[in-house]
Formats: sequence, C-alpha cells, structure tokens
Amino acid sequence: MAKRCERCSRPFVTKADIVFRFTTAPPLALYVHLPWCVRKCPYCDFNSHALRGELPATAYVDALLADVLREIKHTHGREISSVFLGGGTPSLFPPAALARLFEGLQRYLWISTDCEITLEANPGSVDRGRFEEFRSTGVNRLSIGVQSFQADSLRRLGRIHGPQAAIAAVETAHAAGFDNFNIDLMYGLPNQSLPAAVADISQAIALAPSHISHYQLTLEPNTVFAARPPALPEDDAIYAMQFGCQTQLANAGYLHYEVSAYARQDRRCRHNLNYWTFGDYLGIGAGAHGKVTDFDKGNIIRYEKLARPMAYMRKAALGEAVADSRHLSAQDVVLEFMMNALRLPEGVPRKLCTTRTGLHWSQFEAAVDDARKRGWLDITADDYVRPTAVGLRFLNDLLGCFLPPD
Repeated sequence: MAKRCERCSRPFVTKADIVFRFTTAPPLALYVHLPWCVRKCPYCDFNSHALRGELPATAYVDALLADVLREIKHTHGREISSVFLGGGTPSLFPPAALARLFEGLQRYLWISTDCEITLEANPGSVDRGRFEEFRSTGVNRLSIGVQSFQADSLRRLGRIHGPQAAIAAVETAHAAGFDNFNIDLMYGLPNQSLPAAVADISQAIALAPSHISHYQLTLEPNTVFAARPPALPEDDAIYAMQFGCQTQLANAGYLHYEVSAYARQDRRCRHNLNYWTFGDYLGIGAGAHGKVTDFDKGNIIRYEKLARPMAYMRKAALGEAVADSRHLSAQDVVLEFMMNALRLPEGVPRKLCTTRTGLHWSQFEAAVDDARKRGWLDITADDYVRPTAVGLRFLNDLLGCFLPPD
C-alpha cells in the first residue's frame, strides 16, 4: 500500500507505481512560433524579439519545415485539427512566405479539411490587401492584438498603434472576408478606471468580432514592467472591472467559456480548447513548446525548442532544435490536466480526466474530494468536473489542491 501524506492523507506516488494506459489517442494540433516584433512591449514575457534589419522570412520558413520533419514521429498517423501561428507578430511575415510554409506542412502532415488556422496580427502591421492575401494562403481565423482602445492605455503599454488603427484593423478584417476572428483586450492596466475598462469592451462588441479574449495584466518576471512596476489598480478595483466587463459581454451574447475567453455560438477557439482539454500539440519555431502522447509506450512528453531565433535556424537544419525534453510523472499530469481543464467554467467530463491522461480516477479522487469540501469544485449530475463560481474566482487556491503532497 502506498504511503500517505500526514497533512492531507493523499498517497505518495513514485514513477514505478504508475503505468499510463491510453485507450485512444488525444487530438493533435500544431503551434508555429514566429518570434519577431516591431518593438518588444514592456509587459511581454513571450519569446519575442525586436526586429533589427530585414526579416529573414525565407530562412526561417526553411527552418520551420526542417523542424516539422522531426515532429512526424509524434503524429502516429493523426490529423492536425488546428494550427496557430503565434509570436511575436506573425503578420510581419509576407503572405508568400506563409503560403510556402503551408504547402510544406501539407506535404509532411495530415491537415484536416476543416482545420482552424489562426494568425496573430497587430494593428498597424496590416492592411486590407495583406489580410486578403493571408486568407488566400489558408488562414481562416485572426487574433488581433488590440489590448485597449484608449490612447493613454496603449501608450503606457508600449503599443505601436493608436485607437483608430485598432478600429481600422478590425474593420479591415471584416472587409477582407474574415467572419471568424478574435480581439485581444487587457484590463487592470496602469491607472485604468472601471469606466475605461468597460468602454474598451463596449467598443470591441460594437466591432462585432466572433471572439473576445479579455486578460488581466500581470507583471511577469524578466519584463520591463517587472523591473519598473507601473501603478496598477487595487485588487477590488480589478475585480470590479472583470465583473463589469463580463456583464457587458454576457448581455451582448458572448459565451464565457474559459477564464479569459468569450465567444459567439460555435466560435470558441478550437486550438485553445485543445490545450485546455489536455490534447496534444506539436511545437515548431524558436522557443515553441510541444506536448505529445506516446500511447504505445505509455509516456507523455513535453519539449521546447531553442529560443534564440538564429541559433534555432542553425540547429533546425540539423534536426537539433530541441532545447529540452522530459517525460511527465503522474503528479505532473494530474496538476497540468487540472490547471487547464479548470479554466473552463463548464468543466470537463470526468471521463476525460482518465482518457486524456492515461491515469485511473483514483489519482484525482483525493484532491477532488478536498476541493469539493472547500466549496471550490463540483461534480455535476451529468458527471462533469467543474469549478464553482468561488473556485473560478480563486483559481490558484483551487489548483493548490492538486499540488503534489509535501
């Protein structure tokens, strides 16, 4: 019998105790990282780099296609259900370069016929002709990094566009024929007021996107804002912004389907849902991360690629772009599954906890019971594991229930 933690009575589990048993393969997506920006934003902790000189688009696409050849072994014949081009500012890349990338991906991977293909774009770096060309390459969804429609907020965030450029970018997406696109907004900004936060949401709704992402600004390590913190609103003011904006979005018919995501009917982001439900994804590009299941050997592997773009391009050509790779333990998997799934207000079917992880429900049970006793988690009548309203508000406390025992 496994030893138990004296504090919480949860069992200690060693790697030797665990065999991951999969009855089916998880769905598979592809993330492509394009790391260059016009300028690095002071809050950004992504692997992005200010562009100095000419964009090496041809060489970088060559590296991506060399990199994806290494990834074929992880596919096990599965089709790619979604592709996400993130950055950086992927819209800096010429449409012709992306067309060549997609042609190569079609040669090497099984891309589903209804694949969701998202491109991140920043206002000020696109025009209607460019959006139309992106659409002709196969991109069928955009994510436009607006962040705010207030000039003072954009200036404090170090953005290179103004409010009119943000509005024009969204209108350009409509005109180019995109009926599926996201607007990225943030709240809890330096010196932001509740009326200003709600005004941002009202403006976004007026532009009729199919999806709105609404994130709280956080000060991340190794950023300019972490080194020189701006004056942010108090926690109660930030919660008032969140609640006020959620009310606006609900009244406008946007479904709150993830902590920071709101969508029209049938327009939830498939790629991000794959993350949140512990699907697999390949990662190519400088600093890209991947998570893959070897269901024959019973392993779940996480890896990341070299972060510096020039080093990545050199090594990808040699098949040596992986910077780090590790097999997840059972405790890793329980925590990572819940960190993603519990971001969904509707939760996930309890069966998914076992089919996506290869673990028995007993690996989750003690922590789930603990969270239920605290009022942070429910198991619904239709057998969904779902955060309560309190659990969703205090998500970090809820996730603490799934940390490995001392």
